[in-house]
Amino acid sequence: MLWRSARGFSVLELMLVVGIIGIVSGISVIQIGNTLPGMKSDGAMRVVMSQLNTARNLAVAQRRYMRVNFLQPSQIQIVRVEVNSSGTVTGTTTLSTVNFEGGVTYNKISGLIDTPDGLGMASAVDFGTATTIQFSTDGSLVDQTGSPLNGTIVLANANYKTSSRAITVLGSTGHIRAYKWNGTAWTLV
Repeated sequence: MLWRSARGFSVLELMLVVGIIGIVSGISVIQIGNTLPGMKSDGAMRVVMSQLNTARNLAVAQRRYMRVNFLQPSQIQIVRVEVNSSGTVTGTTTLSTVNFEGGVTYNKISGLIDTPDGLGMASAVDFGTATTIQFSTDGSLVDQTGSPLNGTIVLANANYKTSSRAITVLGSTGHIRAYKWNGTAWTLV
């Protein structure tokens, strides 16, 4: 049988352990503070991608045009275009309006370069001169005249450049891609 000393730990040993715990905790808090804006932007990026995919799928399934409205500063909306039996537009129905959380907004921070898709980023929501952005019944993204429409949506949390996220939509196919800014370039998510 082994006998243990009943002495316990010295004050010096306890202070050393408490000091190490304090240092590790401090480093963790700093790292979480630097990572949090990017995590919030990731969430908003997933919301935008989900809403775009939903609008595209609804357009194909319901054989109706689905408009996508990017409401400033941090909302995305899907609106169905209603038509009668002769094909005349009779109105619209709002299907969903979703807010981004965590302070993420449509925000193109200065100094960001265009995504590898090269669709342009003149502003945070860039679909050229289109006044209406909508998915057609074949799943393509078109403007108010029915012409295929490419575009880029940029999201960011306040002025944290590394929290920038970009979503591109290729008009003729309706294909959606997401990118994350790593500080020097866009990387495909």
